[in-house]
Amino acid sequence: MAAHVLAFPWPLQGHINPMLHLASALLDAGLRVTFLHTEHNLRRFTRVPPHHPRLRLASIPDGLPDHHPRSVGGLMELVESMRTAGSAAYRALLLRMMDSDDDDAVTCVITDGVMPFAVSVAEELGVPALAFRTESACGFLAYLSVPRLLELGEKPVPSDELVRGVPGMEGFLRRRDLPRVVPLPLPPGPGNGDPVPVLLTIADTAARCGESRALILNTAASMEGPALSRIAPHVRDVFAVGPLHARPAARHAAEHVSRSSDDMSLSAWLDGHEDRSVVYVNLGSLTIVSSEQLAEFLHGLVAAGYAFLAVFRQDMLHQMAAAAASASKASVALREAVEAVAGAGSERALVVEWALQRDAHHVLRHRAVGCFLTHGGWNSTLEAAVEGVPAVCWPFFADQQTNSRFVGAVWRTGLDMKDVCQRAVVERMVREAMESPEIRASAQSMSRQLRLDVAHGGSSSSELERLVGLITELSLSAVKIPSPAPALT
Repeated sequence: MAAHVLAFPWPLQGHINPMLHLASALLDAGLRVTFLHTEHNLRRFTRVPPHHPRLRLASIPDGLPDHHPRSVGGLMELVESMRTAGSAAYRALLLRMMDSDDDDAVTCVITDGVMPFAVSVAEELGVPALAFRTESACGFLAYLSVPRLLELGEKPVPSDELVRGVPGMEGFLRRRDLPRVVPLPLPPGPGNGDPVPVLLTIADTAARCGESRALILNTAASMEGPALSRIAPHVRDVFAVGPLHARPAARHAAEHVSRSSDDMSLSAWLDGHEDRSVVYVNLGSLTIVSSEQLAEFLHGLVAAGYAFLAVFRQDMLHQMAAAAASASKASVALREAVEAVAGAGSERALVVEWALQRDAHHVLRHRAVGCFLTHGGWNSTLEAAVEGVPAVCWPFFADQQTNSRFVGAVWRTGLDMKDVCQRAVVERMVREAMESPEIRASAQSMSRQLRLDVAHGGSSSSELERLVGLITELSLSAVKIPSPAPALT
């Protein structure tokens, strides 16, 4: 039976994008792939150019009403809805796809590893299932270590106390570097109380990746070899196939995508600046900041003296607005910061709105960008690493906390600014990242190695070939649901 993969991502953009890159890699290797969106996301992504011309799309309901924000404040509601309504719809769809013509039947599932139900359902129906985790290997290892961390009393808090509960990281990982399930500044509310139950839920999804046929990670052995070695005993097999977006075929495709007029205007603005003279600011698709924090960011960026391009979402301030200790004071601070940006002039500062269809990260490939102020999400961390751009990390939650520690203390490709949002610190760290020859040399060295990893014969390229071989082998054993016998007359 020819291999036909059903790719099922967790329905948030930071998970969808790397799964799309994996799907494209499998398509380029000659496999067939159907990409399973939620109906909500399929409607949103119809406004975005298709990722690969041979990628087929399907959808299921996620069980939530259209008006649900599907953002940080409602993540646990999305988890529960996908586990119940989403799981039932997924099972029904998979049964239909298994009962297709022989040449079109699904023979393998690759699902986001945060959805153990998707592995269980597929295996119950006789379809081999693999787990794809979209965080870093170091972040995944930290999740695997949660039971031991809790046993040692090492909960994630803003403390410099070193932790003993994550193997191989005892000498540098602090309690403030552990994954956080909710952002500490958020006000009290559903899911924002005791973090332990949510921590254990996420840890369980990591542990249950061992139930899948293999674990796939969007990383490279050169970048996270020690963590990969620690993960290996917990799973049947592990594949380090990243950075997927940096594969030569993926980069070639990205360079030939037609850009929107907004993207072209960003490029034109960057074209007017010298090499490595611009700070790029993008805090991702989920980060929430207070008015005071945004004001401190903007003041610090202006004071640093470099031109900057900032991409902000419309809803970045929405959830925190009601929590401001003094709304009027926050409003004044933000207004003063905006005035400072305006005073810097359009040549020195450009602030644009985040948009789903905007490939904001193509900015990192521009010669003018010299530093990336980021939330430290794994996709963004990889994109900066591939381009050799030093990073200043201000993590918000999840594995971003661990990633930023690796950037600052292990790889030394940037600086870790977690738990601090003061204009003087922003100014100092941006200047250091822009001007430090040591940081730039480390970033460029990592970039060269990662490009070798994804090139033909590199470690990640070889692992991808091995993964394709496993999928092909597993597809031969996939069970096809027999059609019902015709009724006797």
